[in-house]
Amino acid sequence: MFLKISKVTLAMVIICIALYSTVTQNFEVMPYLMLCLSVFSLVLGLIEFQRTRKGFIGYIFMILSLCIMFTSIKGFLIG
Repeated sequence: MFLKISKVTLAMVIICIALYSTVTQNFEVMPYLMLCLSVFSLVLGLIEFQRTRKGFIGYIFMILSLCIMFTSIKGFLIG
């Protein structure tokens, strides 16, 4: 139940940050967007692991989450 609520909340936050960035042309918030996307991918992977025992897609989401988190941290350090 907590993961489903987290998924919806993170999706709304991601949409709001993306719309804000697009409308204002302020791309300094992109590392925050990437961080939210990595947590969202992590939550999707955890949901997939709970749903199936052989969650190959869950592993894909976990690897994707790590890659996006690395990019987000790099964005925080450079910018």
